[in-house]
Amino acid sequence: MTRTKVAIVTGASRGIGAAVARELAGHGFNVAVNYASNHDGAKATVEAIKKAGGDALAMQGEVQQAGALDRLFEAVQEKWGALDVLVNNAGVGATAPLEQIDAEMIDKAFAVNLTGMLLASQRAARAIGPDGGSIVNLSSALASQPAPTQVLYAATKGAIESATRTLAQELGSRKIRVNAVAPGPVETDLLPLNDELRGFLSSKTALARVGQPTDIAKIIAFLVSDAGGWITGQIIGTDGGLRI
Repeated sequence: MTRTKVAIVTGASRGIGAAVARELAGHGFNVAVNYASNHDGAKATVEAIKKAGGDALAMQGEVQQAGALDRLFEAVQEKWGALDVLVNNAGVGATAPLEQIDAEMIDKAFAVNLTGMLLASQRAARAIGPDGGSIVNLSSALASQPAPTQVLYAATKGAIESATRTLAQELGSRKIRVNAVAPGPVETDLLPLNDELRGFLSSKTALARVGQPTDIAKIIAFLVSDAGGWITGQIIGTDGGLRI
C-alpha cells in the first residue's frame, strides 16, 4: 500500500504559503500548516484542505525558535509518522533605506528569513527517510535585481540562495533535493495593489501581469514531485519574465 506523502509549509496562514499548502494537498499530500500569529488564517487553510478531502493540521510557532520547530516536527511525526517535503516560506519584509536600518531590524530579518530556514531544514534533513525528499526555499527576484530600500531584504534572500546551493550539495547523497523559487511581485495582502501600481508592475513582466500565489504554488508542487526529481541546487525564477 502506497503511503500518503507528508509536507510541512511554514508561514502558511495566508498568501503564497497558504496557496502552497492547498496545492500540495490537492496533489495528495498531508500538510502541516505552520503559522506565527494568524490563527484564523491557518485554520481557514486547514479547513479548505479538509473540505477538499485532504488532511492537514495547524501548528503555531515562530521558525527562528528551535523549540517551536521541535514541537512542529514532533506533531507531524506523531500524526503521520513521516516527512517528505519542507517548504520554507515563512519570512518577513525589511523595506527601509540604509540610513534607517538598525541592528534590531537586521537581527529580526536574518532570524526569520535565514535562521528559521536553516533550523527547519536541519530538522527536515533528520526527519526525511531513506527514500529521500525535497526542500524548497522562498527567495525573491530582489536577490538578483537590486532595488532601493531593499538592501536588508535582498541580503537575506541572497543568503538563502547561497545556502540552497550548498545544502543541495550536502544532502544530495541522502536523496534530499534542495531548490529555491524566486518570485517577482505577487499580489497578496502583504502587497496590496491599486490599479496604477498593478499596471506599472504588469508592464515590467514579459507576461504582462502580476503574479498570483497560485502561480508560485504550482511551480513548487512540480519541484517536489517525481517529475522534478532531477532538479536540485537550482534557483527558479518565478516572475513572469520580470528579469528577461
